[in-house]
Amino acid sequence: MTRVLIADDHALFRAGLRQFLVDALPSVEIGEAASGNEVLTCLQNKDCDMLILDINMPDRTGLDILRHVKSGHPATRVLVLSGYPERQYALNVLRAGAAGYIAKDAAPEDLLKAVRTVLQGRRYVSESLAELLLLDMDRADKPLHAMLSDREFQIFGKLATGLSVSEIGRELCLSVKTVSTYRTRILEKMRMKNNADLTSYALRNEIIQ
Repeated sequence: MTRVLIADDHALFRAGLRQFLVDALPSVEIGEAASGNEVLTCLQNKDCDMLILDINMPDRTGLDILRHVKSGHPATRVLVLSGYPERQYALNVLRAGAAGYIAKDAAPEDLLKAVRTVLQGRRYVSESLAELLLLDMDRADKPLHAMLSDREFQIFGKLATGLSVSEIGRELCLSVKTVSTYRTRILEKMRMKNNADLTSYALRNEIIQ
């Protein structure tokens, strides 16, 4: 049986999405997880064909969870579901290995199309996101964070939320020296002086709230 895991920290949203998928895909087994740690525990206990992942989880960032899933459970395809603007996160999660990205305010039929597309082994992006990605390829004035690699963007997000280099190192199992090197590279690429500049930029561009 095909198995889908919904990962979101809002119980009402999870329940609504689960019921929607049960009605639309009666042959699919649906599980739930309220945190990043629950996601990893569920995947260790039972294979999962697809993970529908909220980018904003309470204990781990969506990018962290995505990295763990892709390295430890490569057969599990990940559809990222986000309340953030598509332009801010979509390219980075697709680079990190997500099979698709869809906004939380998408129409039900679009969400169902995304789920079916990913379950069929294909990648999904909405028409609006596809247009944005094409526009970004042609833009000379790309946003500064678009120049960051997947790992740099991950660390940038953590620095912007106020985590120290040592805290980030512990979370990502990296040495302080390695994280410091990434921080220096991020500041250089984004032409900024300190973490406060990163935080201000992230808030302005709705990368963090």
